Amino acid sequence: MDTGKPQLLFVHGIGGLRDSVSERRQWLAALATGARDAGLADSISALTQGWLADVTFANYSDLFHRRGAQGGAAGELDPDEVPFLAGMLDSMLEELSEQFPPEDSPQDARVIRDARFQLDAAVAGRQGQGPGDIGRRLVGVTTTVLRLPGVRRTAQWMNGKALLLQLAQVGRYLDRRTKKAHVGAAVRARVVDGLDPERPLVVVSHSLGTVVAYEALHEHGASVSLWVTLGSPLALGAVVLDRLVPTPASCPENVASWLNFWDRDDIVVGRPQLADWIGPSTGGVKAITTRVDSRGLWTHTATKYLEHGAVARPVIEALRP
Repeated sequence: MDTGKPQLLFVHGIGGLRDSVSERRQWLAALATGARDAGLADSISALTQGWLADVTFANYSDLFHRRGAQGGAAGELDPDEVPFLAGMLDSMLEELSEQFPPEDSPQDARVIRDARFQLDAAVAGRQGQGPGDIGRRLVGVTTTVLRLPGVRRTAQWMNGKALLLQLAQVGRYLDRRTKKAHVGAAVRARVVDGLDPERPLVVVSHSLGTVVAYEALHEHGASVSLWVTLGSPLALGAVVLDRLVPTPASCPENVASWLNFWDRDDIVVGRPQLADWIGPSTGGVKAITTRVDSRGLWTHTATKYLEHGAVARPVIEALRP
């Protein structure tokens, strides 16, 4: 039986270099806002002062930004990443077209159609193009995608190239080739480092962090009372889903409860109904998905999700004695 003070683990997603202390504080502040929204203001001090749980922000961002690394660290794409990115953008546009059908969102549907035309043209002409030219065409696709709601007026991604470079981190993590697989292994080791398998654990993961947590929890083995996924691309077509280990994808056996949250304006989210694509554990645990509608801009941030009472309540309740 788990004993001792609960552990709360935050696992971040795509992005630039992070400061663990600052990010931990920001995620906790957002969770406190969510607790207030859920009517659990009495738990805020216990949460932010560390009385409720030992809180860890698992920071692996430096593994994607080391000096001399290819891709995002140098501000340019690794040519090897271009095929993955083309596939990922294809899956993203497929999902977005379902979320914004012409009959409901004609203007948004036109944006998605324009991006699809650009992507198809880039892929169709790739035999006569070099990787650099295809990469520039993919930047055009992401630039068009940034015209969609929730991101069109935000500086979350300053331009299409910034978005594309950060999406490349997903491919870098999932690269299983011998000379590349060490990145994913190092990321997972960073996430579980220092966890006490004898104490209760709640995991809150976001974006790429949900993919990392999926594999890390399958390897870790220790009991997880609650796993929360936010803005997850786990079921984003074959480009992510079919690359997961283990496969076929299923809920980690050590997870007692899995809650998945998605925002309609979050362009990185894959299929909202994870349970339709990722099987249950042998104990029958599978993802329970809830849609949240964020206020304002920057929908693809963990803090925006954590500010919702629907997200904060189960986290707080899982940590309470």
